[in-house]
Amino acid sequence: MITATATSIGAAGYIKNIKFVKETGEIPDGINLSLNLEKITEEEKYDGYYSIVTSEKKLSDREIRDIYKGLWEIEESFKIIKSEFKARPVYLRTENHIKAHFLICFVSLLILRILEYKLDKRYTVKQIRESLRRYSCSYLDQNYYLFDYRNEILQSLERVFGIDLGNKIMSTSQIKKILQYHK
Repeated sequence: MITATATSIGAAGYIKNIKFVKETGEIPDGINLSLNLEKITEEEKYDGYYSIVTSEKKLSDREIRDIYKGLWEIEESFKIIKSEFKARPVYLRTENHIKAHFLICFVSLLILRILEYKLDKRYTVKQIRESLRRYSCSYLDQNYYLFDYRNEILQSLERVFGIDLGNKIMSTSQIKKILQYHK
């Protein structure tokens, strides 16, 4: 039998007398579980607050709070680079190639963050990336292309940038006109 030391940080920390069977991870029969109402009441005092431990002594409380307030966006950016852009593992050998790889990842993240802000943060970076990835075309014949994917995100991008991607079939000249307009 093991006690709830590993789970005392989460919701299990608010349950009295919780124990688990080591082999199965189940709570054994016959244990009387109850909510730790004293702990819940004590911690309710801190709802809506967060504490920061810092070594910064020259900054005001407000400056420290503002610095840490944006920290989650930095952490999220690294998560996006790792998951969405699959920045790791790196299968490159030369230092220049490795630097170029990460530069491409960071520039891609920058572009997606700009799009996210232009779209008033209504969509996540993952949603925007997926929409752009799916927006493609197939060559039909005689310089005509079939665009077979369109969604709300692409329509929002059309409005923000003042372009029309709504034609299901476009000629090479129509595509070039859209690209030239936005150089």
